[in-house]
Amino acid sequence: MTLLYNDPARFTEDALRGFCELHANRVRAVPGGVVRSTPTPDAKVAVVIGGGSGHYPAFSGLVGPGFADGAVVGNIFTAPSAQQVHAVAEAAHSGGGVLLGYGNYAGDVMNFGAAQDRLRTEGIDCRTIVVTDDLASNEDANQRRGIAGDFAVFKIASAAAEEGMSLREVEHLARRANARTRSLGVAFDGCTLPGQHEPLFTVPEGRMALGLGIHGEPGISEVDMPAADEVADTLVDGVLTEAGDGDSSRVAVILNGLGATKHEEMFVLWSRIAAKLRAAGLTLVAPEVGELVTSLDMSGVSLTLVRLDEELERLWRAPADTPAYRKIGGDEATPARTPTTEAGGAATGETYPEADHESRECAATIAAVFHEIRRTVEDHAEELGRIDAIAADGDHGRGMLKGTTAAARAAELAHEAGAGAHSLLLRAAEAWEAEAGGTSGALWGAGLRSLAAALSDRGRPDQADLAGGVESFSASIERLGGAEVGDKTMLDALAPFTDTFGRTHSWREAAAAARTGAEGTAELAARTGRAKHLAERGLGTPDAGAVSFALIAETVAEVLRPRNEHPQRENTHE
Repeated sequence: MTLLYNDPARFTEDALRGFCELHANRVRAVPGGVVRSTPTPDAKVAVVIGGGSGHYPAFSGLVGPGFADGAVVGNIFTAPSAQQVHAVAEAAHSGGGVLLGYGNYAGDVMNFGAAQDRLRTEGIDCRTIVVTDDLASNEDANQRRGIAGDFAVFKIASAAAEEGMSLREVEHLARRANARTRSLGVAFDGCTLPGQHEPLFTVPEGRMALGLGIHGEPGISEVDMPAADEVADTLVDGVLTEAGDGDSSRVAVILNGLGATKHEEMFVLWSRIAAKLRAAGLTLVAPEVGELVTSLDMSGVSLTLVRLDEELERLWRAPADTPAYRKIGGDEATPARTPTTEAGGAATGETYPEADHESRECAATIAAVFHEIRRTVEDHAEELGRIDAIAADGDHGRGMLKGTTAAARAAELAHEAGAGAHSLLLRAAEAWEAEAGGTSGALWGAGLRSLAAALSDRGRPDQADLAGGVESFSASIERLGGAEVGDKTMLDALAPFTDTFGRTHSWREAAAAARTGAEGTAELAARTGRAKHLAERGLGTPDAGAVSFALIAETVAEVLRPRNEHPQRENTHE
């Protein structure tokens, strides 16, 4: 929801005034919009872009060297008047004619068209590029709306004008770029106009709209909300349905946020998008990921693909310097990435010290244990996060899942490479620590390293080895965490586990002690860490770290139980 405004009817004017004050060294206000405040060469073609406001950085934020000479700013999602277009174009004109650029919407077509006629009657050569990139809006390519493809087409036309090309040449290149540009958008929620309390449209919870517009128009259909990779697949498959006027394998790509989608979310999409485009045989040239053509606070993204030829590529890569967009010229085409590590930081093809058969068998057991630990944590991650959120930041479940997933994958790869028990457990510890981060990652990484030191790549560990390893595991965590029993931490489950295991050498009895200790933390007030600042709030809720340790201890006991049918021999070899 748009919350910061004075008079909703004056929102556009107020925003534009603040924008011009902030960027006075780059732009100046004129009736109807803004133009460059810096000098431009005589006889240069003036590229004037525009439409309704609410799309920042489009369109005012794209005025500057290498991009537009002026931007016409209408009311939110409303075409500017012909008078506004005329005023901005006249102010931007420096003798080389004017190219007007806008998206294909009825109001824009009428008002920019009327302004073009007036400019021509006044002796100013004026031409037009209407962007029609939205695949979802019409089967007829000439009747489609203009969405984020505006950015690419205007960038290429502006670069051509910056090089000193004639108006005819700039217009021709803009049309060529538009013919080769295709976009598709998805939305997760609508946007809200200043002064209004309801969005222009809504997307039901758990659903995703396909083919939205950038003026708050809803999508043409809805589907169940998929995972990020499936969203990426939908976008890529959509823009690849048509090659446009050109079958080049070199493409400019824009993943555009619509106003409320975080950059981090777009980066998640981008990793999949880039891989799929390369798998389709395409070379990505200076791709852009970010907010370039927004729709107030709409939650959603769009993907734009431009099939480049040699000239269009040069112009796409040309430098630009505007209030909202800067490009350093000469960017090379983005190379294909060849991953050298697996998810979780486990290096592929890694070699390990030579291990004997007994140690490799032990390593196989450890890998199986990590596999089950990951499954257990995945099943309980949401609950661990909920417990942690009572008096902390709620990230414990996510962190533990990342750590256990990385450790399980690293253990699997190490086992496949023939690693012994020591090397496999050490590699799992490193992966857990590297991926989980935070307190849990540091503690588990340190503890597992200490436990690994008690194992060898030769032979099987005996009871004394395991007891010593568990003791070292506990000591390293106590030393690193700086906590004591009773502080409401993982140590309240770990300490009774360690004591019981040292006396009984039984994983089951030790796990039961850990569970009792974890449940007992509900009666404690936190005395360390972030939770201590909300200690009273946490009373009645167990510590998330203690609970996750108990869960893991119980999982280990369950995995190892069938391997030790005789109590007196329990876990002497694992």
